Amino acid sequence: MKQNDLEANFDAKGFCQNLPAQPGVYRMLNADAEVIYVGKAVNLKKRVSSYFQKKGLAPRTQFMVSQITGIETTVTRSEAEALLLENNLIKSLKPRYNILFRDDKSYPYIILSGHAYPRLGFYRGLVDKTHQYFGPFPNAGIVRESIQLLQKVFRLRTCEDSVFNNRTRPCLLYQIKRCSGPCVNQISQSDYQEDVHSAALFLQGKQSEVIDSIAEKMQQASDKMEYELAALLRDQMQALRKIREKQFVDSGKAMDADIVACAGLKDGSDRVCVTLAMVRGGRHLGDKSFFPQNADGYNLSAVIEAFLAQHYLNRSVPNLIIVDRKIHRAVLEALLTDQSGHKVTINQNPIGERRVWLKMASENAQLALKQMMNRKASQEERLLALQQVLNMTVLNRIECFDISHTMGEATVASCVVYDHFAMRNNEYRLFNIKGITPGDDYAAIRDALSRRYQKVVQGEGRLPDLIMIDGGRGQVNAAQATLDELGISDANLMGIAKGEGRKPGLEQLIFPAQKKPLQLPIDHAGLHLIQQIRDEAHRFAVQGHRGRRNKSRLTSSLENISGIGAKRRQGLLGRFGGLKGVQTASIEELAQTEGISRKLAEKIYKELH
Repeated sequence: MKQNDLEANFDAKGFCQNLPAQPGVYRMLNADAEVIYVGKAVNLKKRVSSYFQKKGLAPRTQFMVSQITGIETTVTRSEAEALLLENNLIKSLKPRYNILFRDDKSYPYIILSGHAYPRLGFYRGLVDKTHQYFGPFPNAGIVRESIQLLQKVFRLRTCEDSVFNNRTRPCLLYQIKRCSGPCVNQISQSDYQEDVHSAALFLQGKQSEVIDSIAEKMQQASDKMEYELAALLRDQMQALRKIREKQFVDSGKAMDADIVACAGLKDGSDRVCVTLAMVRGGRHLGDKSFFPQNADGYNLSAVIEAFLAQHYLNRSVPNLIIVDRKIHRAVLEALLTDQSGHKVTINQNPIGERRVWLKMASENAQLALKQMMNRKASQEERLLALQQVLNMTVLNRIECFDISHTMGEATVASCVVYDHFAMRNNEYRLFNIKGITPGDDYAAIRDALSRRYQKVVQGEGRLPDLIMIDGGRGQVNAAQATLDELGISDANLMGIAKGEGRKPGLEQLIFPAQKKPLQLPIDHAGLHLIQQIRDEAHRFAVQGHRGRRNKSRLTSSLENISGIGAKRRQGLLGRFGGLKGVQTASIEELAQTEGISRKLAEKIYKELH
């Protein structure tokens, strides 16, 4: 679109003349009144006017400007306030021309609770001063691995309070030397607190201090001829030394830092990876890779700036953030310092060991990008092969359904989503199927599809390019009948029937309008994609079914025991922290619950086992 055509639709010159020369945020709108871009400015008048100059705009920016039919602005008191508002608007509106990073759930921590006998555990959420928190960690797997390690070395309890307060004998973890048994006084409170202190020092990166302390205790035990204790302390010390040797990054200083590196392809595409490496207490806890949307046309410095704003605002921040390129950092530093309550420094030119950390993060970003591109190329090949064999003009989004139950009990339908070369697990749905004849898979399919696509008919969401059903001709006919009733009979529908002997590679593809099923070669790329999606639908359905079945079985078991009314059932659930706790309790523990006699406890135990 030419400049004069643009001005016919939107009087850019007149609009910009009336803008104030103050900091603020601007939102660009298209013909559908959708916000397509959100930006911040120190001077709104200068910044917005710059988009409508005749020369110097990048092709991507020119195309965006050609779609503008209106602009909304908000004046702020400072550039920092504009940055905060910009970030909030980008996260809520997700404009198509802004760099977007997935707003991941909060990062996990290791917690040492504030009890007399502190509990070691996994934690997500807001932190407070009641307990000790260590982290955050880049992923849950590293937290669980660290907890197992600390259990092995320091033997701290990990059980919930409801279990801890009601134990009468040591649990299995005590027997295998993963817990010191504080619940039944197998260790004094002072000795337990020493182990807690050592674990805290270890998590803070002070491994040498912990090892020296244990060595001193070992020598004291040996001098007193307490050789069993000395051997235990020796094993503890050796385990800690092995851990320290394995540590890839260990600065010897209790330093907290995040290292942010960015990698992009040189082909002008939007393939960009940002890697975040976390160092806490001088130890490298691992890293996490992010792949932003809408990054084409932006330089990598802009990508880093977008990541820092979207990732750290309204989240805990370490004292030091190391980045691999120059950015506009002054406002962000000030804002993060104010938000966190401590000085935050963004280092663009690290030296010494910090440069080594940055090099490591940069290499990991390059590797993650290369791996992602290889996976994407494989997925593109598979999707194209399936699109060609099905003779479809467009194939991006696929939704697959599966039914799971045990002899008709606790029927669950799953719906998984594959869109633009990846499974989209945030869009998965489970449907609890009720009001049908147990074991009637056809009725279950009808119910699930009706509930899934009723909203599409009403204008919410969109119809996928292909609907897949894990089942044969009967399930496909039931699904087609449901789509006909909803008025979307033109939807593309396909069933996947298991082949002879249910062997992978022998699947048959069932279509409503074709009597003869289609069987693809065992090495066909399209078949591999079908199997991937079908298997994920099956996994998700089984997971949902087992959860529902186990819950209903235990609940009904308690309800069906004579002598257990609502009050006693509530007392049991409250004492043991839920259904699972009741199931794992001993007869003696059950009998200690108010209103439960020894005889009734034996009855409950017998019914649940």
